[in-house]
Amino acid sequence: MLWKIRLVQQIQTAPSRLPALDLLRLAAVAGVILYHYGFWGPYSHGTYLVALPELAPIAQYGFLGVPVFFAISGFVIAFSAEGRTPTGFAIARFSRIYPTFVVCMTITFVAVALFGAGHFEVTARQWLCNLFIAAPMLGQPYMDSAYWSLVIEVVFYIWVVILMASGLFPSRMDAIIVVWLAITSANELTIDAPIFEKLFIADDSGFFAAGLLIYEYYRGRRDLRLWALSVLALGTVVFQTVHKLERLGVHSDSSFDPKVAVAVCLISFASVFLATKVKRMPLPAKAVLAAGGITYPLYLLHMQLGYVVFTALAPQQQSRALTMGIIAGAFALAAVVWRFFDRPLHRLTKEKLATLASRSGLQVRARPRSMRISSDR
Repeated sequence: MLWKIRLVQQIQTAPSRLPALDLLRLAAVAGVILYHYGFWGPYSHGTYLVALPELAPIAQYGFLGVPVFFAISGFVIAFSAEGRTPTGFAIARFSRIYPTFVVCMTITFVAVALFGAGHFEVTARQWLCNLFIAAPMLGQPYMDSAYWSLVIEVVFYIWVVILMASGLFPSRMDAIIVVWLAITSANELTIDAPIFEKLFIADDSGFFAAGLLIYEYYRGRRDLRLWALSVLALGTVVFQTVHKLERLGVHSDSSFDPKVAVAVCLISFASVFLATKVKRMPLPAKAVLAAGGITYPLYLLHMQLGYVVFTALAPQQQSRALTMGIIAGAFALAAVVWRFFDRPLHRLTKEKLATLASRSGLQVRARPRSMRISSDR
């Protein structure tokens, strides 16, 4: 097929990074931060303490930054899986997310234990259960409620490993997407069973599928079936976005405009698509690398840790200066974690697990690769 020939040419000429994805990832986490400080806020004494209430009409749509992460994840994971065995893929994903998660979760635990009195509580058991990421399955709350999206990411990774081991991923990508979207749409439109929602990521499957299809386009594919699947995925995205608004409206007593939310989602996905076509940015390479690198620890650290500081210092008032200081502090702390913990722990964990796998007779790589995508590799 012609697109397979283009794939070979793409691999031979592709750049080592897609810097626009780093910046887009940072923009997505900025939207989430805006949502948590301009619309949601920490719950205390019977009310939400929103730090920047005047931004609520815009901030209420900031939660859509998370689906952008899912779309980017679909793209990056499709790339990461190529050239790796299921073992190699699992090692790459585990080393990428888990060490930094433990560091950030522990920082949050210490901060809440020291400064959260009267508003937040933590226990050693909660910390231990959060080491498994999906703490609610063990009867404990998340250390930070933002971790829910990380659980979804992990479920997605597990499915990819299973499908790789069965020989279906990525060779049967079209069938996987059709079946996946059919199952999740049927569940959403009928019984809406929580078990199917969690097992098949029924609330977010369209976002991941869109990212997978963007990667198919990136690697040179242009056939009619790709366009048909893209329409199906984006249709699912629109449906799931409106469904999310219905659930959020129940909990927040706020009025969301579905047209605005859908427009934000579609523009975001167009941005992901365009970001994969940008080879160079008119910015220092190190700055772009740092922008992409800090997004993961920033996402893990900005919410609960920031709420602890906010409620401890200004529990009865909204202080713009304090809020800006908290956000700036979260950026600074994320940069420290990325520079001194994330990067070295990622390399160390990956090397150790790869060595252990080799000694156990497990193959890590299926074939040599000549390029990598962004800092999420």
